[in-house]
Amino acid sequence: MHPADFDPLSDLPDPSAGLAMDDILRVGGRQATAAQDAIACEQAVALEYNGIAHAALLASPLHLHELALGFSYTEGIIRSPADVLDMDVDTTPDGLVVRMRIVNARLHALKLRRRTLAGSTSCGLCGVQSLAQIRRDLPPLAEPQRPWAIGAVESALNQLRRRQPLHNLTGATHAAAWAEPDGRLAWTYEDVGRHNALDKLIGRLLRETVDPGAGFAVISSRASFEMVQKAQAAGIRALVAVSAPTTLAVRLAREAPMMLAGFARDGRCTVYSRPDYLDLESRT
Repeated sequence: MHPADFDPLSDLPDPSAGLAMDDILRVGGRQATAAQDAIACEQAVALEYNGIAHAALLASPLHLHELALGFSYTEGIIRSPADVLDMDVDTTPDGLVVRMRIVNARLHALKLRRRTLAGSTSCGLCGVQSLAQIRRDLPPLAEPQRPWAIGAVESALNQLRRRQPLHNLTGATHAAAWAEPDGRLAWTYEDVGRHNALDKLIGRLLRETVDPGAGFAVISSRASFEMVQKAQAAGIRALVAVSAPTTLAVRLAREAPMMLAGFARDGRCTVYSRPDYLDLESRT
């Protein structure tokens, strides 16, 4: 597939920016053929707040403003887009740096948080010191105004397959998309990291001031605890995953409460939480 053949619905401003062409050798049986292949770009992306280096991610070098905004919000660093006064992306020899300037109140909260996390080596999740810190204290989600039609979910999933140009070329990226109540996909973001793809989508929702309770999110990956927690932090009431959930993800979705569906493909899905949020009779 050539970049010009990409689905025009894609949100990628330039699909080629997320991939690189490289020389490879295709081997099959006793045949070997020299060719070029598309490889997904993966770069180190550092996030800085008022000159303080806080996090380093491995991500696709696309939509970094949305990534930084979504990450900052789902991690509780900011409480609204207005907390970010300005943002710039710089290229360095080691990767990309997103430099943000945030309001003093949120900077103070970030410094207090970093102080409590300093020196921890007991857990692999963002430097948390104890298992209790993995779960954020988030307000419960309100119920949706009306259930989502199963037809809308199926429509969103069918569109998602066509809106992953980087994955279609490289096979190495995940996608997160926002579906309107009727199933129409408004925005889709790809990244080599599934958390990054969801953060990019959430960053877009924040920029557009979208009501997160109106539509639902569709992801091409498995539904892990972190994915459900990010969705809850953003106020998303339904998360539909192409792959499987984990036990902690199911538990959190039930407590949120949030509709969580997995194995959503080929006109089928498995609903693990809040099946009453899904209208099995309606196609639209």
